Amino acid sequence: MAQRPNPIPRLMVLAAVPAVALAGCWRFAEGRVPVADPESATVATAPPPTALAAPLLSFRRAPGVLSRAVNIEAFRTAASSFLAGLSESSCAAISVDGVPVAARNERAPLRPASNVKVFTAAVAAEVLGPQHVYTTEARGVLVGGVVTGDLYLVGGGDPVLNSTWWNGPNAKFPPFNSTPVEQFVELIVSAGVTRIEGSVLGDASRYDEEWYNPTWFDDVKFVEGGPVAALLINDARESPTTSSNDPVVGAATVITSELRARGVEVVGSPGSGVVPGATPLIASIASQPLPAILAEVLTTSDNTAAEMVLKEIGRARGGAGTREAGLAVVTQTLQSWGVPLEGVTLVDGSGLSDDNRATCASLLAVLQHQSDGDMVGAGLPVAGAAGGTLAEAFTETSLAGVLRAKTGTLYNYDDGIGGRPAVKALSGFVPLEGGGAIEFALLLNGPQIAEQVEYRPIWDALATLLSAYPSGPTPADLGPVGAS
Repeated sequence: MAQRPNPIPRLMVLAAVPAVALAGCWRFAEGRVPVADPESATVATAPPPTALAAPLLSFRRAPGVLSRAVNIEAFRTAASSFLAGLSESSCAAISVDGVPVAARNERAPLRPASNVKVFTAAVAAEVLGPQHVYTTEARGVLVGGVVTGDLYLVGGGDPVLNSTWWNGPNAKFPPFNSTPVEQFVELIVSAGVTRIEGSVLGDASRYDEEWYNPTWFDDVKFVEGGPVAALLINDARESPTTSSNDPVVGAATVITSELRARGVEVVGSPGSGVVPGATPLIASIASQPLPAILAEVLTTSDNTAAEMVLKEIGRARGGAGTREAGLAVVTQTLQSWGVPLEGVTLVDGSGLSDDNRATCASLLAVLQHQSDGDMVGAGLPVAGAAGGTLAEAFTETSLAGVLRAKTGTLYNYDDGIGGRPAVKALSGFVPLEGGGAIEFALLLNGPQIAEQVEYRPIWDALATLLSAYPSGPTPADLGPVGAS
């Protein structure tokens, strides 16, 4: 069989003109990014450039660059039709491998709902790092199997410290990367504890005592988010049928019951307190590393977990385990990345507050700073995949099993018409065959837009657009013959 001629030389010529034009557009777009106020921004020293695995002009890189150059103009034309159908109360922005394609109302400050978690997760990935774990400790004075005073449970901020029976606040999306309470109790018993002469006391002093964001509406508190505490088990549920008004005492209650079920005598009643500084460690349990925690935050859209991650960000980099400290670090980090923050207002880490505002430009910039395979990209829900908030979306399209994106929903039923608009958001990646990805951000605001009959036609149109790229040769088509 005759070997197919390599098309690169001819396509290099064909791509030259649009590639030059794109370079000019890219430089123009870079010039439009607002410069952060030096008095309010954190000034960071840029790291030394990373050595390239392949020379910049090598044939290994050329296929991806050529494919984008050949296809992006057709993609831009198709995108303009989709964008024209959006209302003025919505926005969208699309790029390919960071190269702007098209946008509409991208600087408009809109309600982002749970797309706020994209900001929180991205900053956590940088500030905390992939090796970060949350450690919960049991401390007390143990003599001959007896804890001579109280046994202290010292919370480390683990947002997924759960009993095996806990299905999460939304049974459709149960937690899948939990830290098992039963295993923690077994470790305490294995350390030799047979009797506790005092009580089991919870210590949540790692974070502040703001259990609920003051801007959250009453109908979402506890049901959809909170309480937020450094020691939290089962989101403050003591049993499948019982919850606690105090998450710290609730955690102590769960551990007390588990210990008694294993034959450990606990004399006192569960409570809360701060562990004395010199109290010895009896046992501890660590969560899975941060990527697993962020997967919980993003895939199941766990609001409480997102708020606990925000407070951990504040403790790690902002000097305090508080929401305010965490938000300050998030803002400073986004500024250091060059994310356009005009019109962006963040008041929580989950997006549950109706007071949050974001822009499609800011969301797209954060996604461009990430990738579809890093902690954020890999943690996002996958279209048509069970267990995530996109399980029932795009199932009949070529995006099933491919598109990775954060959903966001606020119904605002009370006054969605003529008052606060509802929200349906979707921002993420479409990984491309041969490498790279489409990055996109879509914020829909409007009366009843969170209802399927309203937003699904828009999502379907977006799916048609995204699945059509590339319409011409792919990187695989353009690669050297026999290259892998």
